Amino acid sequence: MLDFKDKVVIVTGGTRGIGYEIVKSFIENHATVILFGSRKETAIEAVEKLKKEGYDAIGFAPNLNDYESVRKTIDEIYKNYGRIDIVINNAGISANKKIEETTSEDFTNIMNLNVNAVFNMSKAVVPYMKEQKEGVILNTSSMVSIYGQPSGVGYPASKFAVNGITKSLARELAPFHIRVNAVAPGIIKTDMIANLPKDMIEPLIKSIPLGRIGEPRDVANAFLFLASDMANYITGVILQVDGAARN
Repeated sequence: MLDFKDKVVIVTGGTRGIGYEIVKSFIENHATVILFGSRKETAIEAVEKLKKEGYDAIGFAPNLNDYESVRKTIDEIYKNYGRIDIVINNAGISANKKIEETTSEDFTNIMNLNVNAVFNMSKAVVPYMKEQKEGVILNTSSMVSIYGQPSGVGYPASKFAVNGITKSLARELAPFHIRVNAVAPGIIKTDMIANLPKDMIEPLIKSIPLGRIGEPRDVANAFLFLASDMANYITGVILQVDGAARN
């Protein structure tokens, strides 16, 4: 077990799936965790669900596409807790439409949440991390940012942009002892995957050399490692957590 006692962690997209597992993992390792949801209602529901499972977290729902909304929430968190140690930019949406079926609005929406939100969050927290002379920013990328995917061009494009933000900010912020890395999950057993019929699951498993679909905890463990002092000389890395799958 790692120890994040006295560390304040913010997880966007923390209300379900991989984000929810990340939230639980950091709480289990003694962190103070604030989760962000897409709506106030979902943030409240996630906090209540966590409490029923024996976890204690705080929820907010800023508009991640609006810098002022993000900044005000970050300012409030810093005022309440006196520090912000780790930010995990996990919120995002996927896409699988063919390019002929993808509208400009579709493409803009996915870039807004998957890219602009990462920028807004990073911009808002960096001044506080600089003041602390330390901090960690972690981003959720995807295996398709490296290999592409057969359709839904907006999603790999957005995650490729996340990789660029990660590598560039790592170089910019390293002198201030702020590390920036990303985790690129492969095929993970989220609700969408878990509900697929067996005849669709088996070909997926065959494409993964490790012989299984990843669990949300596999991804959460990667975030724990990169956030910890064990990774204090690692920055600018896109860590693939995909069982060597090649989409």
